[in-house]
Amino acid sequence: MPDLGFRVESVSPVPFAAVPSLSFSLAVTNPSADQQVFSVALRCQIQIEVTRRAYSGPDQERLLDLFGAPDRWSQTLRNMLWTNVTATVPPFTGTATVEVQVPCTFDFNVAATKYFHGVEEGDIPLCFLFSGTVFYDGGDGAPQVAPISWNREARFRLPVATWRSLMEMYYPNVAWLCLRKDVFERLYQYKMRHGIPTWEAALERILDNCEELAKT
Repeated sequence: MPDLGFRVESVSPVPFAAVPSLSFSLAVTNPSADQQVFSVALRCQIQIEVTRRAYSGPDQERLLDLFGAPDRWSQTLRNMLWTNVTATVPPFTGTATVEVQVPCTFDFNVAATKYFHGVEEGDIPLCFLFSGTVFYDGGDGAPQVAPISWNREARFRLPVATWRSLMEMYYPNVAWLCLRKDVFERLYQYKMRHGIPTWEAALERILDNCEELAKT
């Protein structure tokens, strides 16, 4: 039975995809180098290991919404689920390399987006947890089926610059903010009543008014 191992070798933005995506190059290795693997139906859970890096003062300020005040981080910092993805590994013997594409949202209601945006530089520690099914040659040419060992994982450090370049590629100089419909309608009515030409100008006026009120 194949005892597959996994190693994430590199990452790059995917240009011209339907949604912003990162492509992780994954090496899959079978220690029985002569054994034919017909295919692998691979499932992968990706977690962000937030405690495996340091955070600057500006990082801590931007992550306040996610983890609270820094003096509570010993209690609030925990591994975060980023996403679950699937991939199909084609037939191989020995080692195969497959591209695992991971869709990336820019929705700031999603915790992972807040984290990626909040970290200014350096790397983001990721843990890939693997499961799935291996279809292989049992020795007489007949296909055999086996599960991937439950303890298979791989670690990789995603450069923050790679995520930022992806978002700049798909959303140049903009950010997405998803609002409830009733809140959007209130903002829309405010914009029309005051004859404000753009959404940015409407939000800037509201923020300026709030700052003025806070000073009084």
